[in-house]
Amino acid sequence: MPEEIDDADADAGDLALRFSVDARHAGMRLDRALAELMPDVSRSRLQQWVAGSAVRVNGAAVRQRHELVLGDLIEVEPQPAPDAKAYAPEPMPLAVVHEDNDILVVDKPPGLVVHPAAGHWSGTLLNGLLAYAPQLVDVPRAGIVHRLDADTSGLMVVARTLAAQAHLVRQLQERSVMREYWAIALGVPAAAGTVEAPIGRDPRNPLRFRVSHAPSAKPARTRYAVVASAQDEPARLAWLACRLDTGRTHQIRVHMEHIGHPLVGDPVYRRGLPGRAGDPRTWRGFARQALHASRLGLIHPATGRSMTWFRAPPADLAGLMAGLGFGPLDQPTRVFEERR
Repeated sequence: MPEEIDDADADAGDLALRFSVDARHAGMRLDRALAELMPDVSRSRLQQWVAGSAVRVNGAAVRQRHELVLGDLIEVEPQPAPDAKAYAPEPMPLAVVHEDNDILVVDKPPGLVVHPAAGHWSGTLLNGLLAYAPQLVDVPRAGIVHRLDADTSGLMVVARTLAAQAHLVRQLQERSVMREYWAIALGVPAAAGTVEAPIGRDPRNPLRFRVSHAPSAKPARTRYAVVASAQDEPARLAWLACRLDTGRTHQIRVHMEHIGHPLVGDPVYRRGLPGRAGDPRTWRGFARQALHASRLGLIHPATGRSMTWFRAPPADLAGLMAGLGFGPLDQPTRVFEERR
């Protein structure tokens, strides 16, 4: 394996990485060698760095197809994500559940948009993260590796380094991250089940997704279990625990509506829900989708240790659930563990 050059005379501010090409990588294309030398950085980012002359061989900028020769010196200057500096830090209160040198875990409140986009170019979680941890400007998307809908509350993990981000993305791709949500649905489905149905954008409404078998639809799989049920004449309501095996936009909301059990308060996926009216503390007047990311489990990208966090729902959802007689709310449910 090529050894990293330890240049004792280098300026402390020099962040370039240096690799000496040995027999293993001699004759290999630069882009392929970089992928092996820096496995924690995505190939697309490495290609961007080469194209931007942030990678040099023997002091010269080269193309990604450049063939390496024994003894070549590769210098890499890691570059921040091209869009990161476009967003301004904005101090805001953040409920930080866990923090170390590699990751942050935050409990996102309902109503907070995660990432800047059309109509929400400021005041997002990303802006708050940049103020809380300014070094995140050098990590793509300020370290955000997965998202929650604006009106969904709960736990999210944020990477503080490129290496941690690459590791977490791989865990998500391998479906090894445990993401459990609490939801309140109209009607009571079977005690437990799995909804496996591809999801694509609704051609009639660009803001809405649906179960679809179009070529562009993406596979999606949601597991659910009924924690408890309640009767509110004439309706029956279910407290569901849902686990994601994939992470499609609006996945739980789409899948639950698809099987005839839309989430209480959902402003978009409302098939079967009555018109919103009445006290917002009741299920008929609840002002957002009743969905909360209650548990998060993953392998720490640096230590390899398995870690799990739980957070109870925020006041609005907790009040709704307590009013329906659901609880306790201060501890995780074990419905999935009990069914093993």
